[in-house]
Amino acid sequence: MPADNLFAGLPVPFPGGAEEFTELLVRPNLRMERIVSHGQASPPGCWYDAPQGEWVLLLRGAAQLRFEDEAVPRLLGPGDHLDIAPHRRHRVDWTDPAQPTVWLAVHYG
Repeated sequence: MPADNLFAGLPVPFPGGAEEFTELLVRPNLRMERIVSHGQASPPGCWYDAPQGEWVLLLRGAAQLRFEDEAVPRLLGPGDHLDIAPHRRHRVDWTDPAQPTVWLAVHYG
């Protein structure tokens, strides 16, 4: 049986389309998902404030992530990863509109 592939079945972008979230693994206190963005960003004034931790790895594309407690946003490219502590307010300012931005997100705790 062939292995699953994170890049298989990427959605086709279309104007006004939503990000795609695909659950990959769920265990007690752990959830892994693939997120595919096509130029999406967090809504204006929206800050994510999750009760659990989140480790994200950008696999393909590009994104700009902003933390409420940092003056300068972070530009992420393939291979960049970071750990977001529970309740650390953050938002996605930008994802690459010219190509799919593929994330691996691990929610824990």
